Amino acid sequence: MSEIIIVPHAKIYAYILEKFSDGFNYLLDITAIDYSEYIIKQEEDFALVYILRHENFKEHLVLKTYLPELKIETISDVFKGADWLEREVYDQYGITFVNHPNLRRILNHKEFIGHPLCKSYPITKGQFLYETDDLLDEMNNRLLSKSVVCKLESGSFSECNKDLMFLNLGPSHPASHGTIRTFVALDGETIECAVSEIGYLHRGFEKSCENHTYNQIVPYTDRLNYCSAISNNIAFVKAVEEMLGVAINERIQAIRVMLLELSRIEDHVVCLAAVLVDMGGLTNYWYMYNPREDIYDLLSKLTGARLTNSYMRVGGMANDLYEGFEADLQEVIKKVQYGVAQTLSLIKHNRIFHDRTQNVGVISAENAISYAMTGPNLRATGVAFDMRKDAPYYGYEKYKFDVVVGSVGDVYDRVMVRFGEIDESIKIINQVMQNLPEGEINVKNASIALPKKEAVYTTIEGAMNQFKLTFEGVKVPLGEHYSSIEATNGELGFFIVSDGSGTPYKVKVKAPSFTAMSAYPEIVEGGQLADAILTLGSLNIIAGEMDR
Repeated sequence: MSEIIIVPHAKIYAYILEKFSDGFNYLLDITAIDYSEYIIKQEEDFALVYILRHENFKEHLVLKTYLPELKIETISDVFKGADWLEREVYDQYGITFVNHPNLRRILNHKEFIGHPLCKSYPITKGQFLYETDDLLDEMNNRLLSKSVVCKLESGSFSECNKDLMFLNLGPSHPASHGTIRTFVALDGETIECAVSEIGYLHRGFEKSCENHTYNQIVPYTDRLNYCSAISNNIAFVKAVEEMLGVAINERIQAIRVMLLELSRIEDHVVCLAAVLVDMGGLTNYWYMYNPREDIYDLLSKLTGARLTNSYMRVGGMANDLYEGFEADLQEVIKKVQYGVAQTLSLIKHNRIFHDRTQNVGVISAENAISYAMTGPNLRATGVAFDMRKDAPYYGYEKYKFDVVVGSVGDVYDRVMVRFGEIDESIKIINQVMQNLPEGEINVKNASIALPKKEAVYTTIEGAMNQFKLTFEGVKVPLGEHYSSIEATNGELGFFIVSDGSGTPYKVKVKAPSFTAMSAYPEIVEGGQLADAILTLGSLNIIAGEMDR
């Protein structure tokens, strides 16, 4: 279980500032816990949790403060990423952050009544939105912060000291990369100001987790980053296994590493294809996208599903690799390498590609860290943070591969980092398959892993074991824990609170797309409208993990 530091609510702001000075300058996540129905009585019904990472990227802290009343001082003046993270907590739990610059709902709509992650909110209750949100008030605040005096009123724009045009990008638009809306103020073709709205796909994943067993949650994780579903499976079951104190064998670890890297390739090729087609390179799109279909065919043969694979289980996986898997995998890798080589031959020395991507959509390393960006988007700025190297798991320290970094943090760097990572992932996959250990693909523990079907059909013990695990779930010890992996878009983490039953008391997703999207409006301001589309594509925002 994670070591959790309890800090009095009156001292939490000063304590975070102190830790910031000590090098914990990276805010991973903020969430709240409603203890009103918890099995053990706590100091207060609500607590706030902050997860910080050190600048050496090897250590993290989990801080908790109990709230005697539902308000606390904002830390958005310390971390830029806290802006959206605090809005999420406000939206889901009703906790007010004093002096927050824009405390409004972010996932649920403006007419929503109540706070859905409070235990008192019924899980089956839905609420409809009847009026559109024009975002005029948020745009007004943003314009004022940029020293643009402009009074906006519903249906008309008046008293502006600039000749601005206001435009919606998305949410129903092929270039919005998901159900994402960005409201922009244009001075000609230049974006003066931008504000984003993301709550169109909110499915209540975290609320649903409170009503399902741990293994029943695995298919829900598929729907987070649906472009690399297995990586979400692995991140979740890894967190649960750590809470159980279960050590999986080397074969399970190796297969998970291989599938993580295959998922990374799967995700990167569609991101790169989308960016290239956004600038008119349709030929490149097919060179990159077709190998992804081949990966789908391979995963479908392995797991029984193409997009949402649901392959992992707590303590192992659904089934072993099939006979002939390695040969199929090598064929897929050849097709990926061919597609990458053909695409690079078309763009590597292409002046149009360079002009459209270099020094476009730039974010500095300092700002990227303040917004809690991770993965390729952070590495593109020159920060070589990769959990596979800095906080290795599943034996990643045994594999030889390089961390690919950029220097400017522009669209070009984000694209080329992903091209480089495809090559490094192939290196890791080849090393795994050359030294794949023997062994079982599930832990030998009747309280965790389902029995083999033969035992279920022929013995009373097997039938009872199957029944109890299916209906009651894996019993996870009482406690609170944060665990994460280096997923395709960066650090994907789960903060889980267990009450000792087979159903989690709380699950919180630390999703890399959420914090990356929070930086997007600032990145595109000052740039061209057409470049905003390329910038969004290069950030590889996945709406499923962002909206939750």
